[in-house]
Amino acid sequence: MSSVPFRPHRLNVAIGLALLSLSVHSVHAQTTPAASSSTTTTPATPSTEKPAPTEKKPVTKLDTVEVKDSAENYDARREDTATKIVVTSAEINKYGDTQLADVLKRLPGITVTGSTIRMRGLGAGYTQILIDGERAPPGFSIDQISPTLIERIEILRAATAEFSTQSIAGTINIVLKKKMSLAQREVRAGYARGSFFESYNTSFLLSDKSDNLSYTINAYIYDNTNNYPYSTSERSFNALGAPILSREYGGRSVGQGQGGGGGPRLVWSFKNGDSITWSTFVNLNKGDGINNFRYDTVIGPAVPSTRIATRYTYENNFFRSDVNWIKKLAEGAKLDLKLGVNLGELANDSFSRGFNTTDQQNLDRTFLTSSTDRSLTFTGKFSTPAVDGHALVMGWDTSIARRNEDTAQRNLAFTGVLPFIPPINRAEKFDASVLKLAAFAQDEWSVNKDWSVYLGLRWEGLTTTSDGDTYSEIRNRSSVFSPIAQTLYKLPGRKGEQVRLALTRTYKAPPTNSLIPRLFSSVENKPTTPDNTGNPNLKPELATGIDVAIEKFWNQGASISLSGSMRRITDYNRRGLQFINGRWVSLPINDGRAMTKSLEFDAKFPIQLFMKEAPPIDFRFNMNRNWSEVNTVPGPNNRLDQQVPFSATLGLDYRMKNGVLVAGGSYSYRQGGPVRVSVTQSSFVSAKRDLDLYALWKITPKIQFRLTLSNVLKPEAIAENAYFDSTGSTNTRTITPSKMNVRAGLEWKF
Repeated sequence: MSSVPFRPHRLNVAIGLALLSLSVHSVHAQTTPAASSSTTTTPATPSTEKPAPTEKKPVTKLDTVEVKDSAENYDARREDTATKIVVTSAEINKYGDTQLADVLKRLPGITVTGSTIRMRGLGAGYTQILIDGERAPPGFSIDQISPTLIERIEILRAATAEFSTQSIAGTINIVLKKKMSLAQREVRAGYARGSFFESYNTSFLLSDKSDNLSYTINAYIYDNTNNYPYSTSERSFNALGAPILSREYGGRSVGQGQGGGGGPRLVWSFKNGDSITWSTFVNLNKGDGINNFRYDTVIGPAVPSTRIATRYTYENNFFRSDVNWIKKLAEGAKLDLKLGVNLGELANDSFSRGFNTTDQQNLDRTFLTSSTDRSLTFTGKFSTPAVDGHALVMGWDTSIARRNEDTAQRNLAFTGVLPFIPPINRAEKFDASVLKLAAFAQDEWSVNKDWSVYLGLRWEGLTTTSDGDTYSEIRNRSSVFSPIAQTLYKLPGRKGEQVRLALTRTYKAPPTNSLIPRLFSSVENKPTTPDNTGNPNLKPELATGIDVAIEKFWNQGASISLSGSMRRITDYNRRGLQFINGRWVSLPINDGRAMTKSLEFDAKFPIQLFMKEAPPIDFRFNMNRNWSEVNTVPGPNNRLDQQVPFSATLGLDYRMKNGVLVAGGSYSYRQGGPVRVSVTQSSFVSAKRDLDLYALWKITPKIQFRLTLSNVLKPEAIAENAYFDSTGSTNTRTITPSKMNVRAGLEWKF
């Protein structure tokens, strides 16, 4: 990419926008106090920023101290033009959670369905999940990151040009710990137990400084065992409604897993304000287990194998390392460059044995999968307060990712044993690469002390290339221009009251596996358990959106907000069901348009702010109401991506005046209900209610004990899937019980 001298007036002509940026009261116009790798859209750090060119005197030492103090108390949610909620490390570790999904389910506007993280009730790619501003490789799960390694979580409801606009519902950025603290040493040990699992975990944090070198080393290890039961029923009816199939089958999954992660971070700071940062993150996981299933048929034909035992093993390793160079330039400008490398390795092996009604073995299947993901990223941005009241940023975001995968399926043939299961023996290899090229420009402009405007433009192009043993080379190219406009207006004479407006263009790119035409066969092929394949002609979904918000802020971090959003989506992507060569096949297709709307209310405040004699209790409440419809799917309940219609979270936290005891609780509700998936398919999930309680006892200033009760209400989860056409219908219903879990942890700072 060629380098072009920056001229604000020419840039505006070239892109058709006056790219403007936030300038929050003096030096805050140029940055938030976060580290450079955060998702802030501002270009400089207040404590080190050089004076604007209009100033005649250099910044004195006293001035620097005052700016730093201001930066430490900077409220990004209140002051940033681009709307953002920042969740601190203290809030993340309040309940002593060992899995990140448990942390996220209590945050404003976020719901968790299984392992899917959702904003505005939408997941499956509509919600963008970033780690330090970058997307994780395929196969990586956020639950592989211990909450103790996280510095903060940033929730962005509307897109910004600096980061990928693959964020139709919004973006959640997980920022790993980077903050340096002199001689900080901390060890945590935890134990958790429930009726279906047991877990041990330990983590430590070490940070210090020597001359111009600061360093942080953090790590964690864990050991889990689980024993989860579930039961499923299946019913089929003919066109007249008469039952033709009735089955009951139950199962139990018993397994164990071990792993750990962490890494060092080194920062070299120089007298001229330059810095070089080297960060590395490693995550290692492995485990094994056994799944046992038994089928009992009351009406209709029995399944080929009425009893199946599957032994599985897995190993998932992830490595990332990057170098970040920040160069301070004249007139307060800054150049920020980062080069990173990622490596992921995944291996999943399963070994299944099946037996017929007379307990004769008629299935022996081995399925082996291994994959390697490698990527190289190079990002950069140039920021400058070149024009008074403006914070201008230009940059690029490039990456090349490669994936190699080998799969092998081997079956033994059991002759003379009925029913006979035809053996499927095959081995496949495929290679895929994804090239991303992106460029952006943005400007935040403080029009006056009450009004700030953000305008940005991002172009992002993706080229996916793949070839394999069973298909010819395919190539899929797509690109999206994303103009973005946001504004913040503080109502004159009404302290703490403000309104926001955002107009965005976002998209959802097809995942690589959805583009690859490999066929995965099911044991019992039918509409509810079809084969699966990809679609190389799949196009990205495009969304045009609007966000509005009314906010009120008080002292002590108290706030209340009401926000609404709407997205109009074209080239909607869904799973299609087709009957091909005598078998049912599920594949992704582009099918029509969709519309989604959301309304969110959020409030948090210490009760003493309004009632002086009240106990020291912090109150927080959040609720979301979501609507959506897909025009090619008949209603009712033709919701987009099985969207969660309503969710709410209520929390109370009590703190003794001396701080020796802190306790609280959180109640979360997620509405379920039926969803029309397609013309011939529907699904249902039950509502979910979560109650978590915690208590933290500070034994000494450096030693504290934490006790947490989670899933106190012990709700069972019910999920249903149905297929129906002119010949009849089939319905499957799965019930998974749950139990209360108890966690205890000891934390020691020394």
